[in-house]
Amino acid sequence: MEIAQGVYSMQEKKGLFVHAFLLDDGDGLTLIDTLMSLEAETILDELERIGKSVSDIKRIVMTHAHRAHLGGIAKLQRASGALVYAHEWEADIISGDRALQNTTLRPMKPYFLWPFQIGARIGKPAPPCEVNHFLQDGDQVGPLQVVHTPGHTPGHLAFYWREAKTLFAGDAIVTWPEFGPGWPFFMLNFKHNQVSIQKMTAFDFEVLGVGHGDPILTSGAERLKELVIKLGLNHQT
Repeated sequence: MEIAQGVYSMQEKKGLFVHAFLLDDGDGLTLIDTLMSLEAETILDELERIGKSVSDIKRIVMTHAHRAHLGGIAKLQRASGALVYAHEWEADIISGDRALQNTTLRPMKPYFLWPFQIGARIGKPAPPCEVNHFLQDGDQVGPLQVVHTPGHTPGHLAFYWREAKTLFAGDAIVTWPEFGPGWPFFMLNFKHNQVSIQKMTAFDFEVLGVGHGDPILTSGAERLKELVIKLGLNHQT
């Protein structure tokens, strides 16, 4: 589904309504995250729908290294020859050289997701994929400005496409089952995530893409500032 000019959103229910995004800026496709499925069928179907092929993917950029976002990365990279980009802290998890860092097993809201909290510890990791380039705050990759947003994980990244007026917040923000900060039971540092949410209010955007749940298609920046106020934080000016 096209949610802004050149921005296509894809969802899989299996990964708790996990989302990935294809970006077409006229200079090859950029893919943000790769969903849960190892076969990447949702992404491949969307490529066909918009008249593109997997070889059109030139860049795969990762918000972070949690399993729901890594499923199709190895298959898509092999099929496309795309370069893979991530923060250095996430890179050796993506490459299979380090295990995922887990949080507590204590039930945390939303409680009905507790089985997934347990499943994250016992599920099989995604097939490994080498990261070609490390990203830091302020870098440019394809049409995107890189925004380092630690908290959910230390190397968590958001991405801003100024021309499309779209911010991709990754798992720093969710909209399912409700709009708010990322799920507590997958959050490694709550204070850092709050600072990251504040940081994102400095950007001018209409569309807000998130890692889990539907994107916000209108007034995204205003909605984020309202959330910051609700959380008792001071948004950036």
